Amino acid sequence: MKKSITTICIIATMSIAFYSCKEKAKEAETKEAETPTVVEATSESFTVNTEGSSIEWRGFKPTGQHNGTINLAAGSFDVYDGTIAGGNFTVDMNSIVDLDIPADDEKNAKLVGHLKSADFFDVEKFPTATFEITGLEENEGKTMLSGNLTLKEKTNNITFPVNISKENDTLSLSSETFTIDRSKWDVKYGSKSFFDNLGDKFINDDIEITVSVKATK
Repeated sequence: MKKSITTICIIATMSIAFYSCKEKAKEAETKEAETPTVVEATSESFTVNTEGSSIEWRGFKPTGQHNGTINLAAGSFDVYDGTIAGGNFTVDMNSIVDLDIPADDEKNAKLVGHLKSADFFDVEKFPTATFEITGLEENEGKTMLSGNLTLKEKTNNITFPVNISKENDTLSLSSETFTIDRSKWDVKYGSKSFFDNLGDKFINDDIEITVSVKATK
């Protein structure tokens, strides 16, 4: 019996070590909002296929993590001389879904309801978020996309790595997984950036995000 308990403890310790050593996604460079790029009149417009696009999210706390998706409501890319020159995207904050808890479990609805509440994204007051492209450049072999992200009427410019491909009349953009610091958009609940003495009841400020967008001309 003691041997079994010891074995379980070793496995648990190894599991904790594995997840603790998991490489954390890099935070997107975040700074003050910038002026959007001026798009050439002769640029081509690509309309986002909202059903073929997705935003995946993952949040963390000391006792575990949650992950899910959120949808784009609309968006477009402006392409000039074969390169993305601009774009503007609207995120449907009411579309937040959690995927790690079974959909028919009441805990799922409780979590999603909490994320939509004033504690987090206050979707009744702020039903959409927006991202407006301000630049695209090559840096150390990576394509870096910059844009103004507005959440809850707070705007910051973020920069993160993406892969872009174009085939016939379809443009595809996919990001590497990156993080944003929610406290920079005044999403305060359970944040050690705003509250003291939370103990192990805090929720990490970093939210992991992976973006995949398809658009057609």
